[in-house]
Amino acid sequence: MNILILGSGGREHAFAWKIAQSKRYDKLFVAPGNAGTAQIATNVSIAVDDFEAIGRYALEQQIDLILVGPEAPLVKGIKNYFADSPKLLHVKVIGPDKRGAMLEGSKDFSKNFMAKYGIPTAQSQTFTKDTLNEGLAYLETQSLPIVLKADGLAAGKGVIISETLEHAQATLKEMLMEAKFGDASSKVVIEQFLKGIEMSAFILSDGESYCVLPEAKDYKRIGEQDTGLNTGGMGAVSPVPFAKGDFMQKVEEKVIQPTVEGLKAEGISYTGFIFFGLMNVDGEPYVIEYNARMGDPETEVVMPRIGSDFVQMLQATAEQKLKDFVIETDPRTAATVMLVSGGYPESYEKGKKMSGFDEADEVILFHAGTKTNEQEEVVTNGGRVISLTGFGDDIPQALSKCKAAAEKIDFEGKYYRKDIGLDLMSEA
Repeated sequence: MNILILGSGGREHAFAWKIAQSKRYDKLFVAPGNAGTAQIATNVSIAVDDFEAIGRYALEQQIDLILVGPEAPLVKGIKNYFADSPKLLHVKVIGPDKRGAMLEGSKDFSKNFMAKYGIPTAQSQTFTKDTLNEGLAYLETQSLPIVLKADGLAAGKGVIISETLEHAQATLKEMLMEAKFGDASSKVVIEQFLKGIEMSAFILSDGESYCVLPEAKDYKRIGEQDTGLNTGGMGAVSPVPFAKGDFMQKVEEKVIQPTVEGLKAEGISYTGFIFFGLMNVDGEPYVIEYNARMGDPETEVVMPRIGSDFVQMLQATAEQKLKDFVIETDPRTAATVMLVSGGYPESYEKGKKMSGFDEADEVILFHAGTKTNEQEEVVTNGGRVISLTGFGDDIPQALSKCKAAAEKIDFEGKYYRKDIGLDLMSEA
């Protein structure tokens, strides 16, 4: 098989790293990729949402399978583009079509879907510019804190938690009347605040059956003890100590199964990953959000824990044979720590020379925001720069390997969190 991965982050490098271990592929391409993917695959300078260029390249390189990393091309309909072109019909696309991607592309759609199929989630109502006054009045009836979510894709920044009524009402006006998040906040979901511990569950679905992947917990805040601004993710751990036995059985019975059956009932043939952002509320799972793809940096701890041939898994998905696939999982704990640029998640500089890769032993390096410059040096090219994944018998042991490697890799302005996963030790 010739395989093309779409994306340029740590998630896509983790996919490429896992595929490269298989004997079931011939050529591997990543568009646009990064300095890490360039070491194990051919990087292609094509944007993830340039469907025409992707289609042409797929024909030129005789691509058999496309693995879509980020959400934007899915929500924009890359699966539909290939399905609607007779020349491209033979190319298998791992990722849902436009309707399936609405699970992530529209918070309003996903909340209505969960209500319809009895999937536990926080109570909510959706408002638009035309119903602003009803939204302001609704806020007065709700307990605090309260959550306001932009309906559409907002690059992970469209969720605001308000501690006061005044802040909530001002935020609602900003989102609806001043387009705080552009078109993404033309609708706003006002949602009950759930108190508990977050985690992420993942499945790979072939439209009929599904395979449950290792779970994970990621850390979004820039500061230790979960303080400061939200980021794209500062690290992750897998497995999650409290996510075992009865709890995961509840996740499968109350969340995963009704989601898959609900998609079928809606006439949506969903082929790809589903990410379930969950809150453990007193031992009961509630869905905070769906993603129509794998998470990042969760992929950097999930992929290393999968012992099975990943290409075989993708083939089984494309051929609707997942029901016969048995996933093997490494029982050890994986932790990943993200090294980020100084100033991130606000303004930061790019192009900082990186060094120390060879000294970072006992970890797997997954490049995120990196590129190779004209002097063939690896330099920073984003806010989240590189993810370091280590294994251990428990979280502290895995984390200690990450931190030791983080000290070896150097670039100007480097920052990382040193407490990834330690809050879970009381849950073990």
